Amino acid sequence: MDQTNKLPGTSSGSYVWIAIRGGILFMILCGIVYPLLCTGLAQLLMPGHANGSLIKDASGQVVGSELIGQTFADPKYFQGRVSSIDNAADGSGSNNYAPSNPDLLKRTQDSIAAWQQANPDVPISKLPIDLITNSGSGLDPHISPKSAAVQIPRISKLTGIAPDTLQQLVDKHTGGRDLGVFGEPRVNVLELNLELKTMLNK
Repeated sequence: MDQTNKLPGTSSGSYVWIAIRGGILFMILCGIVYPLLCTGLAQLLMPGHANGSLIKDASGQVVGSELIGQTFADPKYFQGRVSSIDNAADGSGSNNYAPSNPDLLKRTQDSIAAWQQANPDVPISKLPIDLITNSGSGLDPHISPKSAAVQIPRISKLTGIAPDTLQQLVDKHTGGRDLGVFGEPRVNVLELNLELKTMLNK
């Protein structure tokens, strides 16, 4: 047998045990130590984010996450984006229809018709596109400030809350661009509706 590639004083069995010990060592380091270290640092430095960015209501009950959209059927609340998966948090995605797909056209037409029925006081020309389009994940919790503002007439009529008060509420929950540069101003619909619910229950 050719011994030129072997280390002095080693045998084939020695290489096997070196491989086994190395495998066990890296399983412990990469499969146990590293995940525990990352989890511990995340819990120490950013516990809210590490635990899912959960949102609680006034009673302290968890009602959702600031990262996952929810569907609000009651027209007196602000509505979020269309979701092809109904905001099901156990998965994400969209139908990825091509612009020429008739199913996409029908879904968009249905969304526009539903909007017109629920918001007869707002011209269709003022309907922001993000209220009738699905996000890539189907879980987007945000809408644009304009998409929140165009819903104010409907919500004001149904709740009796003055439009100016509702606009102040929208402004309060409008977040700016990340680091002042990335992304667009946005409104978290769940957080907005939670405060609206508090106002309605007073």
